[in-house]
Amino acid sequence: MTKYSKLFEPTKIGAFNLKTRTAMAPMTRSFADDNTGVVNDQIVEYYRKRAKDGIGLIISEGVVVTPRGKGNPGVPGLYSREQVHAWKRVTDAVHEEGGTIVAQIWHVGRLSHHELIKGSAPEAPTAIQVDALVPRFRKPYDKPEEMTIGRIKEVVSLYAAAAKNAIEAGFDGVEIHGAHGYLIDQFASDVSNKRTDEYGGDLAGRLTFMKEVIKEVIDAIGADRTIIRFSPHKVDNAEYRWEDADAAIRTFTEAFKEVGVKIIHPSVLDFTEKFAGDQTIYDLARKYWDGPIIGVGSLTPDLAEEALEKGVIDVAAIGRPLISNPDYLEKVKNGEELVEYDAKTHLPELV
Repeated sequence: MTKYSKLFEPTKIGAFNLKTRTAMAPMTRSFADDNTGVVNDQIVEYYRKRAKDGIGLIISEGVVVTPRGKGNPGVPGLYSREQVHAWKRVTDAVHEEGGTIVAQIWHVGRLSHHELIKGSAPEAPTAIQVDALVPRFRKPYDKPEEMTIGRIKEVVSLYAAAAKNAIEAGFDGVEIHGAHGYLIDQFASDVSNKRTDEYGGDLAGRLTFMKEVIKEVIDAIGADRTIIRFSPHKVDNAEYRWEDADAAIRTFTEAFKEVGVKIIHPSVLDFTEKFAGDQTIYDLARKYWDGPIIGVGSLTPDLAEEALEKGVIDVAAIGRPLISNPDYLEKVKNGEELVEYDAKTHLPELV
């Protein structure tokens, strides 16, 4: 009998029947065809192995909803027939191993460069440029174009279309990427959103875009198949934090309830980080949210087990250790040593 009885316990969240209370956190891998955004045989086997290991919920790498949403080379999409057809092979492989997989649907907004998006300028709530280099591309972020109301409505519909494509491709659902300083989070943040229309203002107002995206995705595929990921930190500013984390979590969860969300995925780099007194982001989230919560943030098996026992999360998401250990759960169960993740060794290849 493993000492991680909670971690290995089957569970059901939304429409998802999970073999264990574990998830594979979404991680950009950049192995799709750079021109077409189509996934390949390597990617099929990469996800198959994690499903075979017993990971409860596989959350795919970020999958863009439009060519203009791309922020790294080699990122896959879910907007073309060819992409949908190719992803079907991935979802079939996961299901053959008894796994569950959702597509993380993504638009990077201003965090891009015109060469990555076929000559277009990046788009954002406000035309504010990020002073940094695009990861894995090493060129400065371009100045974005401010989105018109018409374009905002169009992009909302692109998320819904990608969600429908995900279901057609055999995914069990989607996770909307509303975190880490990408487009949805750019609307949510006072740093990147200076609008004075209905998409700006205080945090509740800035969450309007996020709410519209969630509502259309839920209308397209159902609330029980939709997860929303959100975060305090940004990839372009890892030090950024909400001024009042308790108030921010309350505002986010109120917005989620308003549009019918059932499953949330707050994202932090360190699960144990304190955001208000001695409370983590998950303590705060559980204070305002009764439904399923997916937790992430450099979780060890011990930390994950403790958090699951405490009830602040329902599913523990594991990130980098799953890149270096396709047999992660097998090793944890048997008390074997895990291969430590090393970016230079593990990022350049799919194991």
